Formats: sequence, C-alpha cells, structure tokens
Amino acid sequence: MKIFITGASGFVGGAAARYFKDQGHEIIAMSRSETADQTIKALGATPVRCALGAVGVKHLEGMDVIIHAAAKVEQWGAWPDFWRINVHGTRQLVDAAKKAGVPTFIHIGTEAAVFHGQDMRNIDETEPLAFKSPYPYSRTKAYAEKTVLEASDADFRALCVRPRMIWGPDDKTILPIVLEMIKTGRFMWIDGGRALTSTTHITNLVHGIDLAIKDGRGGEAYFITDEGTRSLRTFITALTQTAGVTPPDKAIPGWLAGALAYTFETIWRLAGLRSHPPLIRIAADMMRREGTINIGKAQRELGYTPVISFEGGLAALKTA
Repeated sequence: MKIFITGASGFVGGAAARYFKDQGHEIIAMSRSETADQTIKALGATPVRCALGAVGVKHLEGMDVIIHAAAKVEQWGAWPDFWRINVHGTRQLVDAAKKAGVPTFIHIGTEAAVFHGQDMRNIDETEPLAFKSPYPYSRTKAYAEKTVLEASDADFRALCVRPRMIWGPDDKTILPIVLEMIKTGRFMWIDGGRALTSTTHITNLVHGIDLAIKDGRGGEAYFITDEGTRSLRTFITALTQTAGVTPPDKAIPGWLAGALAYTFETIWRLAGLRSHPPLIRIAADMMRREGTINIGKAQRELGYTPVISFEGGLAALKTA
C-alpha cells in the first residue's frame, strides 16, 4: 500500500511511519521544513512539502490510506490557532483526500474529544463529543472527529482511532514534561495521584491503527488502550523510574488546582502574556478526574488485543 501520513515527524506519526515501512508499505509524509524532511527520511519515508490546510490533491493521488496524526496538542494557546490546525486543517485534508480518490482515511483522535471536565468512568464510544468543552484542544478535536466521521461514505471509508495517554519509546509529551517538572521543582500530585486512568503504549496504538485499516467500519470511532487500569500515581511513578527518577510526594487538592488553573489562565489572557501559565485547566482537570476506557468495541469489531503489556513496555523503556 501507499500510505500518506501527517505528523510523521512527531511521536504517533513517526511510530506509524516506522511500523508500516517495516511491513513493506510505501510511506509518503507531510513535511513543513528541512528539519522535518531529515526526520522523515530517517524513518525510511519520503517527505512531501505541504502543511495542514494546504495539502494539494496532487499530493494524495494514488494513495491507499491516509493516517492523519498531525494536530495542535499543546495545553495552552490561542483558540484561533487550535481551530485553524485541528478543525480547518482536518476539513481541508478530508476534502483533498476525497477529490484524490483515497479510499481509506484514519484519523488519530483522543479521549480528550469527549472531555469537558467530568469523570470518565469506563466510557465507550457512545460518550458524546464535547463540542462545548472549555478546553480548546478538546473542543477542536471533537469538531475534527465529527468532520471525519460525517465524511465517510461508500467510496471514502473514514474512521477514528482514539488512544488515551500515549507513552513509550520516543515519547515527546508525558515523560519528558514530567521529568522536567521534577527537575525544576514544579511537580506536584493532584489529589495524591489517586485518579484511575487507562493508558496506551505506542506499540498498541500502531497495532490498533493497522487493525482499523484492515477491518474498521467507516463513520465509526474506536478506543485503543493498554490492558487494565491503574492510578495516575502508579503510572507516572513507574514511567519516571524507567529514567531513574522517582517523583516527590508533594501534593495539592484537586479543587485548589482547578481554581488556581482557572485564575492563572484568566490573568494570562487578560494581560496578553505569551508564556504558559504555571498551571493550565485541561492538565489540572485531567489529572484529578478518572479517565478509564472500555475497549470492547475495538475487541469485537477489530479483533484488538494489546500486543505489549504495561510491564513489558516499562521493561523496554528501561533498556532503551
């Protein structure tokens, strides 16, 4: 197959490019810079200079599959930037893909697309998308997913794969950020890290993407996670210990973290500050709310079973 990937210079897109290249497929990847070109070439893929919102039909002609992994995933930023990248960029890519006659479109979604501040206890794909979420990332990922699923038709099989809390080799988000916070003395547990969570090792995610390409139904979303659930404290501690670091015991009540995050965001926006507030609402709220996922649909319809265990993933990180 010829597979076009957006976000191939990032964590998820890069892992997908590497995986499908190893399976013998031809990988073409969106690239916005010379630096990204080099990263993509190192994966064995071919870079094509374009960007979200400006992907030409000619870039997609002859492709069998598009894996759309690029997004603005930052916790903080201007609403128009989130909308331009996550929603407009997805809409333009879907439109170009349909005009180019691409038969399969895989959108990398997130459980954040259904999050508006609530506990998410054993949720499945019937949980409504959070179109009124107060968090720019959540709201725009909800609209992006809606765009993809509603575009699916007899000639264009479009579906969504939703991981939760992705981790593993080459992680550019969770582990590096937590380690930096510990190093600078800014790390604190929210509610002691008691909230339960599902997680998704990157190997399990790309396996889920593979299954979705083969057997996923158009217009459907599929949650993909590791086996079981664990507390955030268990997960984050185990993760940082693969780097020889144990988080401190400092903690803050969840209600206080939420209030402080709201206050900081308000001050930063009113003052027009470009730096990141010391605490951001989506991070504070995600860390104090349960986030456990039911993957029964992926198991039934895709035949999904995690290919790497939580313990196996940790062991691999220790030896990396």
